[in-house]
Amino acid sequence: MKAKNYSPLYFLAALGAGWTSVMFFMYLMFMTKHPDTPIPTFESIFSQFSSGDMFIQAVIIFAVAWIIFFAVKHFQLLIWNLKNFSKFKQTSEFIELKKWNKEVQLMTLPLTLAMSVNVLFIIWAVFVPNLWSVVEYLFPFALVAFWAIWILALKLFGDYMTRLLTTSSFDFVQNNNLGQMIAIFAFTMVWVWFAASAAMSHNEVTAVLGIVFSIFFSVIALFFGTIKVILWFKSILKNWINTEMSPTLWIMIPILTLLGITYVRQSHWFDHHLNITTEPGTYFVFTTVIISLQAIFGFIGYKVMKANNYFKDYIHWDKKSAWSYALICPWVALVVFGFFFLHLGLVKTWLVDKFWIAYFVLLAPLVYLQFKTILTMWRLNKKMF
Repeated sequence: MKAKNYSPLYFLAALGAGWTSVMFFMYLMFMTKHPDTPIPTFESIFSQFSSGDMFIQAVIIFAVAWIIFFAVKHFQLLIWNLKNFSKFKQTSEFIELKKWNKEVQLMTLPLTLAMSVNVLFIIWAVFVPNLWSVVEYLFPFALVAFWAIWILALKLFGDYMTRLLTTSSFDFVQNNNLGQMIAIFAFTMVWVWFAASAAMSHNEVTAVLGIVFSIFFSVIALFFGTIKVILWFKSILKNWINTEMSPTLWIMIPILTLLGITYVRQSHWFDHHLNITTEPGTYFVFTTVIISLQAIFGFIGYKVMKANNYFKDYIHWDKKSAWSYALICPWVALVVFGFFFLHLGLVKTWLVDKFWIAYFVLLAPLVYLQFKTILTMWRLNKKMF
């Protein structure tokens, strides 16, 4: 690919592969037992595999194989993007990009790097023996990595907002999409990891730093997210939706997923460190609210893209746009939070019995969605690369 034809939006291809690896980790997270650790580890997975339960063995083989495949794909696409982004920064197209609304696309870099740390942590947990015995030593390094990503995200976003507030360079006509929410997506990806450190670490300093920075980024994301959604409604109702950027209508789905996971992790911090327990009924209400909002954005986005022939033109036919990769993360994120809704919202409240008929009936749409998403990802990769 020529440097001038590159777009930072190609980072979304790497992001989608990383999200998909996380998606398959959900099978291990919720369908295998790990009583001694908050997430599955090599020891808990090996123990479950050795139990002789053929169904669990099949689940583990299925999940682990796909985790490896998409983790490798994620880092392949990440390296490709970093190389091409470095070349792109030397072009006049990069200078032009930084003058208008498109500058927000640079936030895909910290967004994807945050996912890379997440994927690495999952790989270590699944494949490295005795990791949890030294995990308290790893959390500080992870916090340092996310602080570095945080600084990068704040710098890129700060430069962008400074230009918008000191010049008349924001184009409301071009704002007829939800592309500006990429910045909020990046902040939510950072806040969810800080919340993970708060929830899983038994070290008071690490946990407190995690919860403080998690809340800090939550405030930033919610504040600017509210502003951007209001501006989006104004622009899109006045200028119609930009057909090429129609997939951005779904960007709220992964943001809501990360918001939901952050809440769960923050509640674990309150439980472990302040002895404030979250009742199962609270999880039921909260996860139902999140999944309902995701359904609304998913339905509206689907209807709009169906009406403007987006799927036919940009997925099945020959039209190309890096924005098409914005289709991947939303559905993967919906599957991920679907696991939280099923297990925390329904199984934990005894509304559904785990591994019984109703459980698999509710699981079936999630399985269908994930493979539909993977098929779309393969089509896009074949077309775009």
